[in-house]
Amino acid sequence: MKGILLFLVLTLSIIAKAQKTEDYIAANAYHAQYLMQTNGLPASIILGVAIHESAAGKSKIARYLNNHFGVKGSNSNTEISSAYRDYPSVDSSYKHFVSFIRGRKHFNVLFDRYDPYDYKNWAYGIQRGGYASSRTWASQVVAIIKKYELFQYDNRPVDYEEVTATTTIKKSSAVAKKSKVYTVKAGDNLSSIAKKTNTTVSALMQKNGLKSSALKLGQKIKF
Repeated sequence: MKGILLFLVLTLSIIAKAQKTEDYIAANAYHAQYLMQTNGLPASIILGVAIHESAAGKSKIARYLNNHFGVKGSNSNTEISSAYRDYPSVDSSYKHFVSFIRGRKHFNVLFDRYDPYDYKNWAYGIQRGGYASSRTWASQVVAIIKKYELFQYDNRPVDYEEVTATTTIKKSSAVAKKSKVYTVKAGDNLSSIAKKTNTTVSALMQKNGLKSSALKLGQKIKF
């Protein structure tokens, strides 16, 4: 009887942990997608790194400092003693991670080298840039992305061809096709243009090198 009870407790503990991670993803997926649309860093990478570094929001620095990416620095928190910096909100921690990747030359080159759907090469590229000292860091992040299917938040084209970190980068057939041009009209936004051209907002931003979703009348958008 004790063995059965112990088994049930362990099973419920495992289920609760899985649900906790899924809740974390649900709470932060929208912001990760927004950061992808405005910066080009895959949402799957943002979420995968956050889950890995913060134990899906359960780590002490995540709970007390809103630090979800293991960024070191000073903090003003009086509840814990920590070498990690604090943030006013979870969203600000996410935003700082993206700006950190954008602002370091070792990582910035990745935006030109890999498209926003190639999460595997992004993970290994960030590791090679020195983000983490562990040799297994990238493989652990990739495993998290696969386990929770975080790549679904990248809005990848259905015919996208995945590549490994050791292979030459390949473009999906949708990207490889000759570009067409759409002229922005009154009332247009990236979302409506994406629907009209049968693509995604992320793909449009990447193809046109857009840093924000702001558009101008008459602007030419490649798709």
